[in-house]
Amino acid sequence: MSSSTPAYYNADAVRQVLSWPLVNRAVETALVAIVKQDTETHPESTSFACQPKRSFTACGKEPGRILLTMPAYVGNYSLESPKSPGDAQQSRSTLACKLVSSFRENPARDPPLPSIHAHVLLFDNQTGQLSAIMEGTDLTTWRTVSASLVATKYLYFRRFGSQAEQERSINVAIVGCGVQGQLHAAAFCANFRVKQLNLYNRTLAKAQALADELQRTLDTESGTQVKVCPSAHEACQDADVICIATYAKESVIQFADLKPKQGVHINAVGAGEVHFSELAADIYHQAKVYVDCYTNAEAELVGLPAPITAEVGQIILSENYPKETEITIFQSMGMASEDACVAQAVHDCILSGAKDS
Repeated sequence: MSSSTPAYYNADAVRQVLSWPLVNRAVETALVAIVKQDTETHPESTSFACQPKRSFTACGKEPGRILLTMPAYVGNYSLESPKSPGDAQQSRSTLACKLVSSFRENPARDPPLPSIHAHVLLFDNQTGQLSAIMEGTDLTTWRTVSASLVATKYLYFRRFGSQAEQERSINVAIVGCGVQGQLHAAAFCANFRVKQLNLYNRTLAKAQALADELQRTLDTESGTQVKVCPSAHEACQDADVICIATYAKESVIQFADLKPKQGVHINAVGAGEVHFSELAADIYHQAKVYVDCYTNAEAELVGLPAPITAEVGQIILSENYPKETEITIFQSMGMASEDACVAQAVHDCILSGAKDS
């Protein structure tokens, strides 16, 4: 690659090429790559990833000002072409680093600013030269939701059969209707056959606003029924899949809120100070817990009230799916390898001029 000025992709450029097929393929690739594989056991999959623990840098003595760095190298992997899904692609490697600044007081400024800014840097993996910079806020939101989609596919649907995600209708509960909850709701309706979509938010007006938006945008032929619920219990009591994304410091969902004696899958995407504070300990005591990456889990899930069963990538590779009646939790933390693979896919798509569909 030449020493020309790195490409810069603003939020609009990134947003124009983001699609669920593109992001889901990239995230699934990253989840598999992070698994420490035995090449004799899995000769068909030799991708790998180097992903150090993310670092936090305090910016001065003022509280609430942090720079987060998330580097990753994902090697020897392939993604389908946006132009020709299903075509075999030459293996590639990606070197990237996501930088996230979190300045808590920004919304109170005049004029107000977002509290979080994210950018992903892509490097030439042969020379180390910077090749692209892209706005990373939308990319981060989409890859987080995509990880829930991929986890649901393998931890919930596949327990019922290899094509269950295409054939089986589900009831979904969204607990927390902020940015993550909003995109989770739309994404689950776009990717799966959702029969009933229940929404709960501490401020019911926000849940109602999301319901109104979904009623305007959902395909009428889907038959999805959208309901705003006055409590988390009502939202979850008949749900097959629960997506919870809140800043709650205390548990929002208890074991008694879940559908009794039937399999339930929970995507826990909390952004609170403690990653697992949204769910009561009695749920963890009855569930199997899965993570995206053991390394992140060891550092950030200290005190988790249940052992970790496996990484999601291990389940994708081994096909050792949960039993139909089990409760499963995907404890989502996000990881740099996902950012790297999604950023590479976006970069390739923009360069090719093809929007994935």
